[in-house]
This record gives sequence, structure tokens and C-alpha cells, in this order.
Amino acid sequence: IFHSSAMINSLRKLLFNIYIGFCCSEVILPKLSICSQFSVSSSYQSSEDPGAFAVATNGEPFPWYHLRLPNSVIPLHYDLFVHPNLTSLDFVASEMIEILVRDTTQFIILHCKDLEIMNATLQSEEDLRDKKPGKKLHVLSYPAHEQIALLVPEKLMADLRYYVAIDFQGKLANGFEGFYKSTYRTLHGETRIIAVTDFQPTQARMAFPCFDEPLFKANFSIKIRRESRHIALSNMPKVKTIELQGGLLEDHFATTVKMSTYLVAYIVCDFNSVSGTTSSGVKVSIYASPDKWNQMHYALQASLKLLDFYEKYFDINYPLPKLDLVAIPDFGPGAMENWGLITYRETSLLFDPRTSSVSDKMWITKVIAHELAHQWFGNLVTMEWWNDIWLNEGFANYMELISVNATYPELQFDDYFFDVCYAVITRDSLNSSRPISKPAETPTQIQEMFDAVSYNKGACILNMLKDFLGEEKFQEGIIHYLKKFSYRNAKNDDLWGSLSNSCLEGDFTSGGICYSDSQVKSDTLAFLEENKIKEMMTTWTLQKGIPLVVVKQDGCSLSIQQERFLEGVFKEDPEWRALQERFLWHIPLTYSTSSSNTIHRHILKSKTDTLDLAEKTTWVKFNVDSNGYYLVHYEGHGWDQLITQLNQNHTLLRPKDRIGLIHDAFQLVSAGRMTLDKALNLTRYLQHETSSPILLKGLSYLELLYHMMDRRNISDVSENLKRYLLWYFKQMIDTQSWSDEGSAWDRMLRSVLLRLACELGHAPCIQKATELFSQWMESSGKLNIPTDVLKIVYSVGAQTTAGWNYLLEQYELSVSSAEKNKILYALSTSRHQEKLVKLIELGMEGKVIKTQDLAALIHAIARNPKGQQLVWNFVRANWTDLLKKFDLGSFAMRTIISSTTSFFSSKDELQEVKQFFESLSAQGSHLDIFQIVLETITKNIKWLEKNLPTLRTWLLVNI
Repeated sequence: IFHSSAMINSLRKLLFNIYIGFCCSEVILPKLSICSQFSVSSSYQSSEDPGAFAVATNGEPFPWYHLRLPNSVIPLHYDLFVHPNLTSLDFVASEMIEILVRDTTQFIILHCKDLEIMNATLQSEEDLRDKKPGKKLHVLSYPAHEQIALLVPEKLMADLRYYVAIDFQGKLANGFEGFYKSTYRTLHGETRIIAVTDFQPTQARMAFPCFDEPLFKANFSIKIRRESRHIALSNMPKVKTIELQGGLLEDHFATTVKMSTYLVAYIVCDFNSVSGTTSSGVKVSIYASPDKWNQMHYALQASLKLLDFYEKYFDINYPLPKLDLVAIPDFGPGAMENWGLITYRETSLLFDPRTSSVSDKMWITKVIAHELAHQWFGNLVTMEWWNDIWLNEGFANYMELISVNATYPELQFDDYFFDVCYAVITRDSLNSSRPISKPAETPTQIQEMFDAVSYNKGACILNMLKDFLGEEKFQEGIIHYLKKFSYRNAKNDDLWGSLSNSCLEGDFTSGGICYSDSQVKSDTLAFLEENKIKEMMTTWTLQKGIPLVVVKQDGCSLSIQQERFLEGVFKEDPEWRALQERFLWHIPLTYSTSSSNTIHRHILKSKTDTLDLAEKTTWVKFNVDSNGYYLVHYEGHGWDQLITQLNQNHTLLRPKDRIGLIHDAFQLVSAGRMTLDKALNLTRYLQHETSSPILLKGLSYLELLYHMMDRRNISDVSENLKRYLLWYFKQMIDTQSWSDEGSAWDRMLRSVLLRLACELGHAPCIQKATELFSQWMESSGKLNIPTDVLKIVYSVGAQTTAGWNYLLEQYELSVSSAEKNKILYALSTSRHQEKLVKLIELGMEGKVIKTQDLAALIHAIARNPKGQQLVWNFVRANWTDLLKKFDLGSFAMRTIISSTTSFFSSKDELQEVKQFFESLSAQGSHLDIFQIVLETITKNIKWLEKNLPTLRTWLLVNI
């Protein structure tokens, strides 16, 4: 799955447009068990007391009281029939589940939510063979666990197979989960409805009763009934269509490979497609609404290239005959990796040559790469349980780096990967962070696992391990892992075992070091034996946080020590020492020096250690190319020497090391380990920098300071920062062309520089943008403005009432989701509160601005100093209504909570937020994000107290 939200730059992933219970209650009626809707507290009732028992909705004892299903019965095959009615917005369905009984039992427990069960029967193999009718099953419902129990008249015997037939019906859901309706408008203004599924992590149970846990893999044979004006799609190719009375058609799809329920998918729609074939003969098709045919071609080209790459890289053919990628008009996450039928937000799949920027292209490429990687990591090999979701998501994020670098080298994706790691460090350096692998039981807890720790930190520790083992050994290890666990489930230790085995198979030298074929590593590398990788990597997956490596040079001797890095908690604070206890990582260190470009390696397994340098050196730089997931602080004159080198000849330090220095310096300021003036002095060399990714990183920190001051209305400092930025980057700004020329990173730098210049009121920038906007309005929106500056032009245009109103009209008319994103961002920058209120109202209504874009809209308005208090008041006043649109633990709700509160930096605001969260917790609505937000606000307060005077003075000296 790919979580994202447009315009959530500070929450996730760089400059891209980011994207972002109730089961059957039995009522005793003739031949009918009604699954009615019950409100279930997010805390989820759960009892592990062996003496406890649950009570079904009809008052009878429910035979199972655990959240997890028993393993006494396992599914082998589902025969599923579904008939959605896109007029009445409901569906009728039936299924036959072939089960294998492992232990004798008198009941079968299934997951079920929001479904009406009409009938349930059981047949033995003998009954089926002799065509005997099924025995009626008594159905009990326990909505608190989203479970039903099928009580059987006679015990089911171990090692025998049985067949459970269930007839059921339900409504097409209104949200983005289960089997739900989605709408789109044609160019002629007609609203059309489609039906689509989205099941990860625990929503297959909303579409059909099932064993809805990843370990219960089975085969699925799916039949879908539809009208002739529609098509049906599912995981597998269609094998036949039967014509029925009344003009209905029934599509039968080939039986799937063995897979988990959350990967099942089916769609009924009227979409068009473009198709191609990979070198190994897999048919790849892109589907979208008919008016978007011209936006599908880039996705097809990228999918074909990436699928070919993955087959070669993993040495395992994609196992299905076809792969469909479908742009869904209403979709919660960025994309979902359903096997053979991947679903996407339109912004994550469709590239409009007229309105999609280079950032949009990068985003689409990486999301496609992510979902295609899941066809192996996640689909072929699935985590045993959601506590290890990082095995799916961390690997898919890591494989974006490998695959996009190989297939689209011109995008320089490895320069983007830094931000994958840097984005999570801010979260991981709070005490409220969590380990990568963490227990999660309830659906809300499971949803919360889909976060930056699973995705980004997971990817970053894999990249660190790859750097440690060498690319060849790492690749061999993951191929070993995928082949060994194909069509099965795996856990953390299985991965470490496979990576160790790739070393054990004849690759150790006499010293016991796992050498790469192409890169012989320093003999300082510690011994790698069976379990050594596990021993090292469990320090990264089973404990939270990130280490800080403190380095002190004394002649040819280096003293190194590790500690837990904490933002907002200073070494002099009384709680600092207690928060350090019991934290120890096995850190694969790398370093280079001023006198040698050689990469030296050392595993730091203890709190302190000493390294000897071969020769005298002016400076030493740890974490070469920023491949390690740790920060570095240079005590004594260490930082001064590195800053001097940057000023004298920055090219003697690798480009990725220069980015790492800028990042670490500003993080250390947040931890009270470096003064702000020193970090700012480090950026002074940027006037000589030519690398766009490095300039973007330096600029991002300076811009962050400006926005903090602007939001707090500290006007003397914000005005001086504005003057400094426009003066310091003036030459760079003035040399930018308003075009789409140059490399990918040059184009992204142009977008950021010109956006910032216009935001800061730089007259030539505003003049040019106003001129282009006027020409665009005069052309009735037909003028092609260069895509990389489109958002800037719209944002400047949105500052007048006429421009804002015209943009809103164009928003309704546009068939390009890329353009709609840019317009919505522009509309959110208005300084008129009544216009921001109108946007929120439209977002809540869900017609002009779709509900899927509400979280991103709230985030964008919260970034606007005129909108921050507005959306905070709105969220508190409309909390109940928001919960009707989004699940409590969903990415959308977490985005709404975080984006409306994380910018706060005063004690009064902290108290307000704390009181609101306490009131929610008292109602049973508690999320991990609450503590993260409170820590973030506390950190902001401390940052200002410590650094505001320094910033004020530094600006006065440097302007």
C-alpha cells in the first residue's frame, strides 16, 4: 500500500504532491441473519482471560473471545460470486469456502463486518460427492471483534475437508474501505458510479465473510455479475462471460494463486485501457475513466520497464498472466498492491503532459515501482502478522530506490532517497517513537502500523544493511528469502536467516568476513557468522529510536561513543539520562578522512570504542554517503574543520556527505548539541554549491525557520529572514527560467526557488507569475504554462478575488488530477479567511472537492498562517463528522490531527491540544499520534526558547 496526501510536504517525502465495525448481528427471523451496524469503541473489547466468554448480539454465548482467529480451521479455496447494483448501491453475493479442519471443533470463526447473512450451510466431502444438501448452520455475531461463529450440528473432525456455503448481501460502502462506490464526472457533466474494493489491512471482511488474517492464504475463484455497459476486473484474467436473462452478463475469472484475503480485488466500471506486453509475455494494462485516455501512456511505459527489471532482479517471474493498474477516482491511500489488479489514486498513476510536473513524474514512477515490488514482497511472500508490516512496506520503499535508479537513471532517484530517511528521523528521535516491529492487535492499532517507521525506517535500515553486506550478497540473500518463502508467510528472523545464508554458502574468507564479489571490505569489519546479522539487525527492529555517534579526534586517535539521539530533550535536562538507559545498537560505521578517500568500516557494538587512524588528518567524516541510519556529532574542533573545508573547497567532500552534514547539523540544534549560529554558518558555503539536491536541502531548513517565525508572528525575525533569503539566493533566483528545461533535479530546484521567491514577495517573481496567470485566464484556461511553474502561477493568481474564483471554476472543470492538485494548493494560500472557510465546507460536502482530498486540504490550509487557527478550531468542532468520513486510525485522520497541531509552539497551544486529546481518550478514541504531537509541540517551544535570540543576532550580523 502507498499512503500519501497531496501537499503534505512536511509530513512525507520531499517536494512531491504527496498522498497521501460492525459485523453480522443475528436477529431470529425465518431464514435470515441480519448483520446490523453497531458502534464499536476504538479500544476494542478484548479478553485474554481463559475463563472469559463473549456474548453474541442475540444474548447467546459466543464461543471465541480472542481477537485473532483460531487455527483449528484453515481455508483452502473460496468460490466467490458478487453482483453489485450500481443504481441501488448494494450487492448480493454468495461464497463456498473449502476448509481443512486441523483440530476437532464444533464451530467455525470467520471475520465479518457490515454484511447481512441470509443463509449458511455446511457439507462434508461425502455430502458434496453424493450431492446431499448442506446442513444449516446457526450463525452468531460478535461485532466487537468483527467476527461471526458458525455453529455446526455435529463436530468437525480433524484432517477432513468441509465446504461452507454462505449467502449474504450488503450496501456499497460510502468511504474508501471494503466494497465501496466511487464516482467521477464526464466532460459533459454526467456523474457516473463505479464499484471498487480496497481491503488492506482488515477490510476484506466488509465484502465477504472470510478468514481475514494474512496467515490464512487460500485460492480464490471469483465470478462477477454486471450490466453490459460495464466491465468487470479482478486479480486474474477473465476466462469466460455468460449471458443471462435481462441483459446481464456474468464474468468468470481464473482461480488465483495462493494469497491472503487483503490482496483480493474486484472492480465494476466503464473504464478504457491501454495495454502492452513485457519481455516475458505478461500483459500489462492501465485503466482510467474514458476522458483520461491520454494520461495513461507514461504509466504503461514505466510499468513495463519496472516489471521487466523486477523479474530479472529477483530471478523469479511475475507469477500471473496479467497485471492491471487502475486509476480510481475516490481512493484512500496512494495505491494498493492487490495481486494482478493494483489500484491507485489518479494522482499516483496518471501523467498529463500538459499539467504534470517533473515532481509528478517522479511521484508516479516511485509509486508504480513501490506497488510492483509488492508483487514479490508482500504478495508472493507475506508477513505472518501486521507487527512485521515493515517486511512488506520497508522493502517496497527500498526497492523503489533500486528499481527507479536502474530503469530511470535520469531521475537521479538515489538523491531523493535521503528524504525517505530524513523524514522518519524527526519522528524516530522523539521518545514517543516505536520499534519497527511492534505488537498490533486491533484494526486501529494495525492501521497505525502503516506509518513512516514501517515504510521509511524499514527502507533505510535495509539500505544500510545492503551497504554493509555489499550489493551482490544482499541481492542473493533476498532472492534466497523470496524463493524459500514463496506463497508462504515470513517473519523478521526468516529474512535475517536468508541474508546470513547468502554469506554462509561459501562466501566467508578464512577470517570469517562476508565479502562482496566486487567490493572487498576493510578487515576492521567484524566477523559475520550465522546469527550475526540477526544479532545486529534486531537492535534496529526491536528497539525504537536512532543512535547518535559522538566522535572526538585527538591526533591519530578517534574516540567514538553512541547514545540515543533525542530531539527536544537536552543533555542537561534531568530526564535525559533515564531516556538513555538500555539503548544499544550494533552500528556499521563508515568513515573517510581529509587525507584519504578510502571508506573505512567498523562495527560499533559497545557504548564507547577507540579507532586508530593510519595517518594524521585535518578532518574525519563519518557515515559515508549517508548510507547509515545514524547521526554524527563531532566534538572539539571537528565541526569547525568540516565547515572550513566546505568554505575552502566543498568538492573534497562527497555530494551525499555534504547533504548529510547539513541535515545532521540542524538535527543537532534541535537536540541542544550544536548552536544554531554554527549550523547557519555551515550553510554559508551554499553560494558556491552547484548540486541541486544539496541546495534544496539547505534551502528547506532556512525556509522552515522563516515559516516558523511567520506563523508565530515574530515579525522582526521573519522580515530579516525574508531579506536574507532573497539576498543570499538572489543570483540563483534571477537566473531561473520559467520553463521545463534541464535535468529532473534542476527543474525541482527551479520550482522551489521560484515558489519561495513569490511567497516572499520578490517583485520580479510576482510580476512574471501575474503576467502568465492573466494570459491563462484570457485564454479561458487553454494556454499551456510550463508544468514546473504551474503551481506558482496559480498561487499568485489566487491572491485576487477574481483569480481565486476563476481557479475554483477551473478546478471543477479540469479532468487532470495533477492540475486539480495544483489549483487546490493555490486556493489554500489565500489570505482571506472566508475563502479558506469555503474550501473546508466544499471538502466536507465532498462533491466539488472530493472527500479523499480533505486531509490534504486541511494540511495545506494549516500551513497558511491565516488558516492555522481556523482549521484547528474546525477539527475540534467537527471531530464527530470527520470520524464518519475516516476511520480513527486511518492515515487521513492521523494527517488531520498532525497537520493542524504540529506547527504549534506556545505553552497555551500545548495546553489546548492536551485538553482536546484528553477529552478524546476519555471517549475511547486514543491514538499513538497524540503523544507524538504533544512531544513535537514541546520540542517547538524549547527550540524557540533556546534559539530565537541566537537567530535574531545572527541575522543582524549577516544581512
